[in-house]
Amino acid sequence: MKLKKRTKASRMHGHGMGSHGWGARKKHVGSSGHSGGKGMSGTGKMAGHKKTLVLKLYGGEYFGKNGITSRSTEKIKNPVMNLYYLEANLDKLKKKFGKKDGKEEIIDLGDYKILGEGEIKSKLIIKTKSASESAREKIEAAGGKLILTELKERIAEKKEDIKKSEE
Repeated sequence: MKLKKRTKASRMHGHGMGSHGWGARKKHVGSSGHSGGKGMSGTGKMAGHKKTLVLKLYGGEYFGKNGITSRSTEKIKNPVMNLYYLEANLDKLKKKFGKKDGKEEIIDLGDYKILGEGEIKSKLIIKTKSASESAREKIEAAGGKLILTELKERIAEKKEDIKKSEE
């Protein structure tokens, strides 16, 4: 009884030099001519049989366009909110962002920028990073107040307050 079988590679020395009984060398392991080989070889045009392997290894990031995005197509990083959304979801926003400051309830939106699309009817006090000029005008016209936390905006407001007090 044979206890140890020699590997195919050691048995096939001299028989086609690397074909290992498969005929042409390119039809099996060892070259990139056909879709055999090791690792990611053969994952070209028609290699559907390796898709599951690729998806497991790379988590779906292998296929398709990946990489650098130019500055012109970069996504907006700052969260924005329009006035029509504020008006429509006022109850939700008060629960999530509402804070009591004495008698007044302030909606603290943090890093959001308020944009002026839509109309607002409610009298609100909103604390936010920044706001567009049209949004500020509409909020103040409805009887509300806008507290800006962005440094540039605060400096501009202080300058306006100084000018008003001098007049």
